[in-house]
This record gives sequence, structure tokens and C-alpha cells, in this order.
Amino acid sequence: MAYNDNFLRACRKQPVDRLPVWYMRQAGRYDPDYRKIKEKYSLLEICAQPELAAEVTMMPVKKLGVDAAILYSDIMNPVASLGVNFDIVKNIGPVIENPLRTAQDVSSLKPIDIEGDLSHIIETIRILDRELEVPLITFAGAPFTIASYLIEGRPSKSYIKTKEMMYSAPDVWFMLMDKLGDMVIAYLRAHIAAGAKAVQLFDSWVGSLSPVDFRAYVLPTIDRIFAGLADLPQPKIYFPGVSSGELLGDLHALQADVIGLDWRVPIGEGRKRLDYRFAVQGNLDPYLLTAPTELIERQAKVLIDDGLQHPGYIFNLGHGLFPEASLDKLKQLTEFVHRYSEQAIRDQRNSGGSN
Repeated sequence: MAYNDNFLRACRKQPVDRLPVWYMRQAGRYDPDYRKIKEKYSLLEICAQPELAAEVTMMPVKKLGVDAAILYSDIMNPVASLGVNFDIVKNIGPVIENPLRTAQDVSSLKPIDIEGDLSHIIETIRILDRELEVPLITFAGAPFTIASYLIEGRPSKSYIKTKEMMYSAPDVWFMLMDKLGDMVIAYLRAHIAAGAKAVQLFDSWVGSLSPVDFRAYVLPTIDRIFAGLADLPQPKIYFPGVSSGELLGDLHALQADVIGLDWRVPIGEGRKRLDYRFAVQGNLDPYLLTAPTELIERQAKVLIDDGLQHPGYIFNLGHGLFPEASLDKLKQLTEFVHRYSEQAIRDQRNSGGSN
């Protein structure tokens, strides 16, 4: 089978014969075979075994026919190398043994040691680079999202302790942002050196900030991360997470290629707010997958039609898959996006369009 580079072409706003599709959290608990693996191993135990992590990464490529794989990992993995003790607790998420609250807590974080602490992740990427026939996306958690776990001690809805540090101890906050920014740059550069074909920065919870606070406390570090990767040709994606539509207008200067949109912002409006500078990715509401197939396809058609108005569109969800999602519906949705977009692109070209 020939290498499928549609995803990479779309990232670069190049012509494609059909829209590429992949799904955030596409290797996960909606798949019965994955659930069987999770009966034996925790997420972190799977990540520690490169052959098994590679197998889990490839499962949705084989089952769903998606156009990219995303590394099976967790945004907290590199944090362990900084000297932070944590666990991923079922139905909760990351739980930090000793949350960071003071300047001493932050200054005690070690520099990331990828070869010493994270060689299993690098080996997983090398395996996938040899075996995949679609591009491999790897990822890191963005500094605000990681910081929210480190400071709060676990997932939060209010981020009160995080914002308290931002507002009341900005010197400590920016020291933490600098350390996490350095971590992300080193981590993603190592991924690309090992064979990653694209990288995504997940900022799942930064939408909890106002645009003013985002610009003041977070965006400088995001700018620095993408500037620190700018010499590498692989596409870079920034996903500012849920409820982030009001932040899109502040992203114009990012040295990124793709911006992920959540389902609250229409594709056309998202492009407008981004000044048409980037390819865009998204943004079906993941919980629409509970609906009848006819409704799923009808809403997917709207996204595809909007996405094809300009070059550079990748079909995805507006956030990650959830355990109750149907594998059969995902496969049907992938096939529909491929089939419908292929015909739409052919019609567009025959009528003199740009795609």
C-alpha cells in the first residue's frame, strides 16, 4: 500500500483528493480490544512497553481507516522526568502527589532527561515510523494545561489555585511557564528526530482564561514553543481546547501550521478569526456520535462543505472521543467523510474551484 500523505498535505494547505480524517483519543476505551488490554495494564504501563504502545497506536488506523495515527501516550508522561510524582486515576485523571504552590516547589523541578527517563516513548515512535503507512502525530501538553494539574493537584473546574498563582505570584508563574516551555520544546524535538511526522500541542483547558489573561500569562510561552520548533519542517498543530473561540484572534503570530477548533466555533468563523493564516482541524461535537447515523452524516456534511471553502482542512472532533462512542459509527463516519469529500473535491475541480 502506498504511503498516505493526505493529512500532511492538508496541514500545508496543499491539494488533496479527499479530506483526511483522524480523531483525538482515537486509541481508547470505545474499542473492545483496547478495553481488554486495559484489563491487564494501566495507561502508564502500556506507555512503558514500546511494542504494546505501538500496537495500541495502530489499532484505530487498521480498524477505522483514518489518515493519521496519534501516539498512544499521555500529556503527563514528560512531567515525570521533571521529578513530579503522579498517577492517572480512573474516572479522575492526573493526581499529583505534592502539588506545586511555592517558588521552592517550582525551582526544584529538574530539566527533562529524555534519554534517561523517556527512552521508551522514543522507541515507540521509532517502531511506528517503521511500520505505519500513514503519518504519525505525536504531542505534548501545553504549559497552562500541565500547570493546572501541577498546581491544583488534580483536574479542576475552577482553576482557582492556578489563577491565584498567576495573579498573586506572577514571578513563580512565569518561572513555571519557562520550565514547562523548555520541557515541551525538548520533548517534541526529540519526537521529530525519532520519526514523528507532525506534532500537536494540546492546551485543553486554556479556554478557561479571558483573552486578556491568555495574552498576558500564556501566549508568550506558546509563541516561544512554536518558535523553538520553527526550523523543523514537520507540521505543527496548536489545539487551544474547549471554549477557546475567543482566543483565536490572538494566535495570528504563531509559527504553527494548523489550529484545532472546538465545536462551538463554525469552521468559517474560526478561519475568519484566524485571519485565514492556518489550516484548520475539527470540529464535530464528539457527543454527536450518540445520535443516529443520518444525523451524524448530515452534520459532518456541513463541516465538510465549510471546510472545503478554503485549502487546508482536516476532519476531526472538537475534543476527544469518549468511552461510550461506537466503533461502528466511527468507521461509518470515516468512510462517509472520505466518500463525500472525494466527490465534493472532484466537483469543485471540475467547476474551476481551488481544491
